[in-house]
Amino acid sequence: MSCDFLKEANSGIQGLMPYQPGKPVDEVARELGLDPARIIKLASNENPHGPSPKALEAIQGELSELTRYPDGSGFRLKQLLSYELGISSRQITLGNGSNDLLDLIARCWLAPGRNAVYSEYAFAVYPIATQAAGADHKVVPANNWGHDLEAMAEAVDEQTSVVFIANPNNPTGTWLSEKQLREFLDQVPERVLVVLDEAYFEYVEESVYPDGLKLLDDYPNLIVCRTFSKAYGLAGLRVGYSLSSTQIAETLNRVRQPFNANALALAAAEAAYKDKDYLQKSVVTNKAGLLQLGMAFRELNLDYIPSVGNFICVQVDDGEKVNEALLKEGIIVRPLRPYRMPNHLRVSVGLPEENQQFIDALNKVL
Repeated sequence: MSCDFLKEANSGIQGLMPYQPGKPVDEVARELGLDPARIIKLASNENPHGPSPKALEAIQGELSELTRYPDGSGFRLKQLLSYELGISSRQITLGNGSNDLLDLIARCWLAPGRNAVYSEYAFAVYPIATQAAGADHKVVPANNWGHDLEAMAEAVDEQTSVVFIANPNNPTGTWLSEKQLREFLDQVPERVLVVLDEAYFEYVEESVYPDGLKLLDDYPNLIVCRTFSKAYGLAGLRVGYSLSSTQIAETLNRVRQPFNANALALAAAEAAYKDKDYLQKSVVTNKAGLLQLGMAFRELNLDYIPSVGNFICVQVDDGEKVNEALLKEGIIVRPLRPYRMPNHLRVSVGLPEENQQFIDALNKVL
């Protein structure tokens, strides 16, 4: 090939490394010759209960209409969210997962000559979306594995267009209080968009944890992103949404791909959102799992980062080495070298028996 097409790509994309997802079960089974049925995946912060039965029923009802395009406006889902959240449907933007929305935001407001501010150890999509848009990024050192909002406010300059904040943060599980967040938002110029990524919102039960939705009226430069991939168990269908001012939502819709949320995803999300029992069961299982894993780490004399998400980070001597040993035991977790946390593993909360199998395997490989 005479042409180097990478060199012909946008300058920001030339230096990008692809996002590295957690290893799928089939890949581990092929590589290590293991029985897929005996492999436990605790790598991608997925809901261990599987999807809501009501979501599966809704999907079944849509199958005969797959020759038709989905509702490009997502009318029914947006109406449901509007009613439940007490917000205008014009303030809701649907995405192919919340990752899609993060990319849309970057495409709308980041460009060469502009920059985005985000924390060290923040979600890997923030730098990818920023760099792909040709913008610069200002990475602010973390404070005790979490966001240092005071330092992030100081990092905002005339070229800053977007600030990304994950609450709780992935992969560390740290979180910010409403007081901390309000103090930060009060310091940020109104022209700077603040993206509050609440992918794990439904799991958090801390009394002073902020609900981003309730901050929108006070801060018109705020965008809140949420997803159906985690607590609602629909990671495979990819559907998320953002909440913002109508002007921001209308801007996002100018670049949003037509039909970016497919028909099955729309139907399943609507049904899952209505299934309050499923959500409550997921939250209860997660809370117990965090306690189970934390207790095991203490018994093994392993440091870990307290988490309010559906995952927890534990420190080991060599994350890659321990990860490889766990894979041979049929346990998939997430090594964090890409996040510059080479001595940590992120472990998703599974069912009690899955957590115990991981604990037993970790005890063995250590």
